[in-house]
Amino acid sequence: MSTIGWIILGIVVVAAIVVAALVMRSRSRAKLQERFGPEYEREVTARGSERDAARHLSDVADRRDQLEIRPLDRTARERYTRRWEAVQSEFVDQPGGALDEADRLITDVMRDRGYPVEDFGERAELVAADHPQVVEHYRAAHTARRNHQGSPGAVDTEQLRQAFVHYRALFDELVLEH
Repeated sequence: MSTIGWIILGIVVVAAIVVAALVMRSRSRAKLQERFGPEYEREVTARGSERDAARHLSDVADRRDQLEIRPLDRTARERYTRRWEAVQSEFVDQPGGALDEADRLITDVMRDRGYPVEDFGERAELVAADHPQVVEHYRAAHTARRNHQGSPGAVDTEQLRQAFVHYRALFDELVLEH
């Protein structure tokens, strides 16, 4: 084969490698978008670049996939449901206290299912890997609860009620999932 033939072959091989790499990256991003749903776009906005967001969410997915997340057994689901009903009835008289208890209950459910619970940011990221449609509920509830704790008069009862509804969305997803 002539020198020109080898050069052309080399160019074709390099081009094929570049195209394959681009296709793989595109498929990887598509899988992340499918898995993380609206969370993918939130990360792109937060990180300012699709590449950084994809890299971060890939790391989150890897961390989540290393965990042994297990469903609750029937007895645990019933126990948590009774606790939720008690917290919900407490909301009328003590909305702030009920919100705190709802947060503890969510944390207990997550611990029981196998999620690490030490850090809110990590919990939210890992929940996003499994429940991307409700993770924003979790973040909104956490923010309202934190604002209420920092300045109780700054968050009105309607905001506390909305936060409670947000916690309920995540609770249903975590507890009622089989």
